[in-house]
Amino acid sequence: MVRPHLRLHPPHEPPVPRPAATVVLVRDGAQGLEVLMTRRSAHARFAPGAYVFPGGAIDADDHTDAPHPAIAWRPEQAAGDRPALLAAVRECFEELGVLLARDAAGRWVAPDTVAALDRHAPLLPQCAARGLTLAADTLGWLARWITDRDLPIRFDVAFFVAPMPPGQTPIADDREQFEPVWITPTEALQRHAAGALPMVFPTVRTLEHLRRYADSAALLAECARHRGPPWTSCPRAGWLHGQEARFMEHEAPYGELALTCPDGQLAHMLDWRHDAPVALARHVQRLTAPNPGPMTGPGTNSYLVGEPDTGHVVIDPGPDEPAHLQRLFDATAGDIRAIVCTHSHPDHAPGAKPLQALCAAAGRAVPPVLGLPSGPTARPTSHFRPDRALADGERLTLTTGDGTVRHTLRVLHTPGHAANHLCLVLEEDGLLFSGDHILNGSTTVIDPPDGDMDAYLASLQRLRAACDSDRIEFILPAHGYVLGDAPRAIERLHAHRLQREAKIARVLATHPTGDLDLWVRHAYDDVPPHLWPVAKRSLLAHVLRLRGHAP
Repeated sequence: MVRPHLRLHPPHEPPVPRPAATVVLVRDGAQGLEVLMTRRSAHARFAPGAYVFPGGAIDADDHTDAPHPAIAWRPEQAAGDRPALLAAVRECFEELGVLLARDAAGRWVAPDTVAALDRHAPLLPQCAARGLTLAADTLGWLARWITDRDLPIRFDVAFFVAPMPPGQTPIADDREQFEPVWITPTEALQRHAAGALPMVFPTVRTLEHLRRYADSAALLAECARHRGPPWTSCPRAGWLHGQEARFMEHEAPYGELALTCPDGQLAHMLDWRHDAPVALARHVQRLTAPNPGPMTGPGTNSYLVGEPDTGHVVIDPGPDEPAHLQRLFDATAGDIRAIVCTHSHPDHAPGAKPLQALCAAAGRAVPPVLGLPSGPTARPTSHFRPDRALADGERLTLTTGDGTVRHTLRVLHTPGHAANHLCLVLEEDGLLFSGDHILNGSTTVIDPPDGDMDAYLASLQRLRAACDSDRIEFILPAHGYVLGDAPRAIERLHAHRLQREAKIARVLATHPTGDLDLWVRHAYDDVPPHLWPVAKRSLLAHVLRLRGHAP
């Protein structure tokens, strides 16, 4: 965790979420799966006027002792989930007059029986008096949403899915909910995009998930298999293109928002900038070089570590781009103590010597260029010789005027993407500068002979171990946003590589006399064809690994 005094924003405690539940009622229409949505009151404290699924807060009465004669549960429905399940059933009845219940004969409750119940009186006693059993056993887990930290009112909401009882017609209470409508997820999203159907972020993302299902049977069968929420999300918000933008944990900007605004402050700008540095902490800045492209994404990230009273280390100065190098110089006020190149590729290292010369021309102390020299396997465009070669495990320190060490960067030699690749750990804060070894939004290319898949996977495992020993939470890659939950990010990347390798092995077994052009069509059929020339390099690295590096 970044040291508290070096965080960008003062810490504050977000509001505690209130437990709540909602149920997505589904049926099949002419266009396939349909969901029941309703419009919230324009005077509601939370999401006024938004279209939602029926639901609300979990009340004290929802915490009933089990078993209860008027409630049917499935054996696998955990006792801890039962208040949420009961709240979802109750709120559905109170808001829309739809009752998930069976009569004494085990049939869905008749519409006239539902109409005779009082929607504003306690539900369980009414059901018990009429011999009805609430069909909580028909609900399946869909997701768990926790309201964003930046919002003043927050809920921890269990999302369930259930079939619409036959014969019943939803009728809004016209107090909390209005205008119930059956709609396909696709149409709802289209109307939302056109501005005709206002919705909050979790509703939008839930609909995006639901549109994968062709009919209600497939959805209900899938949800019935889950003993708990298949995924939980507490989104984070930032600014993108001048508007609030929210993101789930698996999306690229999430980790950066967790680093810069850990308590949910709505403050961080996510637009890629090449004209000025972006602060990630008080002592860490990112300046992205103006070299966007298919292989570099938004551009190569140069990182500045340090403060005015310690000087700075520049990590990956990028290409020899004079305007970019001048911005690096200006952002550090020319006080650069070292220039470190994570490896020798042409979008990372060529700016090192010109930046060094810029310091000299300004009469500042000349910082050494540090890194590992390129080897004989490197391509001619990746030739690199540092002023001094770094040793694995070496520590680079930035100190105050009295000699107090303020920031410590430890070197980790991580060959794989390139033979001379290294990563840096900012020890005091648990930050990993990963160069090209780990990227956000894509997997790095392993290009033999300088790239080696065995070495790459071994380096990944080393970085995963470093997450534990150094309490690394965030990864700052050379391309893309900051990655959060560093241990899981590395585990997912390692698993992805092995899954790809298993697919390649099957292709080789099926086409043993094929060549790279044939193999890439089958092994990377989930990748756009225009990327196959690049994918062939990593494919070759996997083939060499599978064949024991035999030619």
